Order: sequence, then C-alpha cells, then structure tokens
Amino acid sequence: MSFIQTGKIDLKSDNAIETAGGNTSTFTRVTFPTPFPPGSSVVVLPLTQTFNGPETPGIRIHDVTTNGFLIRLNEVYAGATKSDGKHTTETIGWLAATV
Repeated sequence: MSFIQTGKIDLKSDNAIETAGGNTSTFTRVTFPTPFPPGSSVVVLPLTQTFNGPETPGIRIHDVTTNGFLIRLNEVYAGATKSDGKHTTETIGWLAATV
C-alpha cells in the first residue's frame, strides 16, 4: 500500500549559492502533516508553482525521513550566467509518497 501527502511552502533564498555537499545550514525543515509509517521509504517531488524572479530557481531536497525533509532554493548556476544564489519568494509545491 502506498501513502501520499502533498503541501506547499513559500520559500526564498537570502544566501549565496550552496555548492558544498552536506551543508544544510541554509535549508528549511518541512514536517509532514502526518508522519509516514515507521520503516517507510519516502520520496519527495518538489515543483516551483510561481514565476516571481527573473532567474531560474533550483530546488534542493535533503534528509527525507518519515517525518519530513529539508528544502532550499538554489538558483541555477550554469553556463555564462553565474548566479549569486539569492532568489525572491516562490511557492514550491511538493508531493511525498512511499515507494
């Protein structure tokens, strides 16, 4: 049996682009409305719902557990356009499900 939960969060980035793996000090904790059953494998699928800034916001997810996850906006850093990582507020929708 699979379980699914959804939600949304308004998120912005006041911090420089995060390129060091494992540094989650600038992430925001999202707690699921109802914890998933103990021992479940949970995946989180985030998607930007708004278009408020001129640059492309990247979304980073970390530390997914049965109770929630960490999330951060991290502007896309590619090619000739180098992002500073900062981004205005966007609404991020998410879907979490057991697999």
